[in-house]
Amino acid sequence: MVRTHIPGFPRIGAQRELKFAQEAFWRGELDEANLREVGAQLRTRHWRTQRAAGLDFVCAGDFAWYDPMLSTSALLGALPERFGFDARTLSLVQYYALARGNAAQPAMEMTKWFDTNYHYLVPEIGPQTRFEGGVEWLLEEVDEAHALGHEVKPVLIGPLTWLWLAKSRVAGFDRLALLPGLVARYARVLEALKARGVEWVQLDEPALCCDLDAAWHEALTTAYDQLGHSGVKLLLGTYFGSAAQHAPRVAKLPVQGVHIDLVRAPEQLDVWRAALRDDQVLSAGVIDGRNVWRADLAAIADTLRETHAQFGERLWIAPSCSLAHVPVSLEGERRLDAQVKSWLAFATEKLTEVRTLALALADRVAAQPQLEAASAALAARARSSAVINALVQKRTAAVDAAMARRANAFDVREHAQRDALRLPLMPTTTIGSFPQTQAIREARAAHRRGELSALDYLERMREETARAVRCQEALGLDVLVHGEAERNDMVEYFAELLWGFAVTENGWVQSYGSRCVKPPLIYGDVYRAEPMTVDAIRHAQSLTTRPMKGMLTGPVTLLQWSFVRDDQPRAVTALQLALAVRDEVCDLEKAGIGIVQIDEPAFREGLPLRRAEHEAYFDWAVRAFRVASSGVADATQIHTHMCYSEFNDILPAIAALDADVITIETSRSAMELLDAFGEFAYPNAIGPGVYDIHSPRVPGVDEMVRLIERACETIPAARLWVNPDCGLKTRAWPETEAALRNMVSAARVLRERMAASAREAGATVAA
Repeated sequence: MVRTHIPGFPRIGAQRELKFAQEAFWRGELDEANLREVGAQLRTRHWRTQRAAGLDFVCAGDFAWYDPMLSTSALLGALPERFGFDARTLSLVQYYALARGNAAQPAMEMTKWFDTNYHYLVPEIGPQTRFEGGVEWLLEEVDEAHALGHEVKPVLIGPLTWLWLAKSRVAGFDRLALLPGLVARYARVLEALKARGVEWVQLDEPALCCDLDAAWHEALTTAYDQLGHSGVKLLLGTYFGSAAQHAPRVAKLPVQGVHIDLVRAPEQLDVWRAALRDDQVLSAGVIDGRNVWRADLAAIADTLRETHAQFGERLWIAPSCSLAHVPVSLEGERRLDAQVKSWLAFATEKLTEVRTLALALADRVAAQPQLEAASAALAARARSSAVINALVQKRTAAVDAAMARRANAFDVREHAQRDALRLPLMPTTTIGSFPQTQAIREARAAHRRGELSALDYLERMREETARAVRCQEALGLDVLVHGEAERNDMVEYFAELLWGFAVTENGWVQSYGSRCVKPPLIYGDVYRAEPMTVDAIRHAQSLTTRPMKGMLTGPVTLLQWSFVRDDQPRAVTALQLALAVRDEVCDLEKAGIGIVQIDEPAFREGLPLRRAEHEAYFDWAVRAFRVASSGVADATQIHTHMCYSEFNDILPAIAALDADVITIETSRSAMELLDAFGEFAYPNAIGPGVYDIHSPRVPGVDEMVRLIERACETIPAARLWVNPDCGLKTRAWPETEAALRNMVSAARVLRERMAASAREAGATVAA
């Protein structure tokens, strides 16, 4: 039979055990020894699950206390010099300081992992970086797995991808100059794994699915020519796209196998089949590691039949990528509609799918019951009346160019909005959410259990809204938000109110650190039956004379942060979502709300990894946002928000969105991300984040003043807004108030300086 494995398993636990243990540790309620015990228990459980499913290997190295990239940096000994930590004696307190910041240093920069909603910590490198070794947590995990009797395949982020994703603030520094030392450290790690009896090690190189220049192609050869002689067998892992262009090169390297993503890029199979040597393994990633729909096992088995005949036992079966991108198990889904549930496979169920495919290739008759069950579920989904809505499809087909265009250009709208809103120079605002306190969460849970009536729940949420409004007024913010107390999540909240969505109870997925999200499922045509936010925003506006922003999640983010149906083009689903958001925007305007924010933090995330595919994505993604935002008058100001992304290569598309104001994350990069907007001469208004909301650290007024001054060097003050990096949902009230107070003070300092400069300039002219 072919061998079976996975590139990784969700580490958070089915009940988010790791999240709760982390947060207890951060609060000082759990010591390091007990936190480590929670991690050990989770690893033991997950290995047992993999073995129970019949996999040939269990996976080690896929566990991380916060982020695998950060853990890899700690393993390599390549920690940011500014923290002064010794990687060889790194404690978890220090590890978390790298991720979250401390009193002395801001956290490491965080951004999206390729085109996913997972966030990683960006390695900080420079001429001084040395790879002298660090923590041995990976080796300890391998020892744990061996002690439990498992055959283990460790997985590591590969050297090429680690270096390609790293950043240096030293102008002109060539990252590849660090390659020899980096590869030498990886070689020492592989030697240590060999000494522990490890046969196979997976080195993940998703960067090979991106556009790399010739120097990086040569770096691949240089790195693996050395690592291939370490004594362990290397499985070179690629995913999220096609790596077919590297097949001839990889076939010449001393690596013993390659893993390819045949869900995202099925067309690459023939290239790899033709290129690989007779002694190399082909790991076929045929089960979708990023979506939750049951696989067509019979069709996949038929597709692999010829490959199996060619490779025999050298064919391995696996998910396309780590299963960390999907929930742990369907077992905890007691309320999910039975019909929809029958169409799904979470991580644990995908293990069974992997094993079924291996069985089908060895003995089709033995696997026939499982194949037929999967086929029956797919057939039921295809004919379900819950999936197709003729009225939605008709409206979507009728969308024309006029619906995706504001009546007038920004320079005309800007004057109308200035007259309507009467805001000061560099207005202050927040991104939308305020702290989700324990009281809010308890009220929501009681309401879900039926212990709190709908009316009582509404009153509780209105009390929280009033608190947020009073706080913002006291702090002196110029544009207020209602705080989103009633919203469990910026996507799930809307999913519960839109048709065509289903919401899970325990479908949690890690986004970063202890931050977990519960992506809803888009299983059918989407439409809005009635207003979703109007009453809450109208009530909030009634509590203040200052402008109140309506807060919505945009169509691209609703799409990207859901598990999306795979039976129609994503562009069509995005347009259905856009029409639903458009209806809500127009209703907010009718209710007297003059500013509406349509958040699109996932806009960059949806960008394909290959530049050749960018234009097609921009065509439908920009169109979706503009359909959602273009149904209002000139005086209604449309905001959008994007965070933790690289914007340089998508600025034309961001400008094409034509939002009146865009707010972006920039504090962790010290406004570096803003430079691209200045070089591009971005035409509309911008609010660069002046402090990092993912850290409990409260920056001082002077620090924020320096960031705003730095922003003013790039963006004219007349088009500048002042705001945090992102929403404040995950923060506590004391730090939130302290940080916002400093932010408002910083904006006032700059306004006074500019006013004084203007007076001096006027006096000079008069003289």
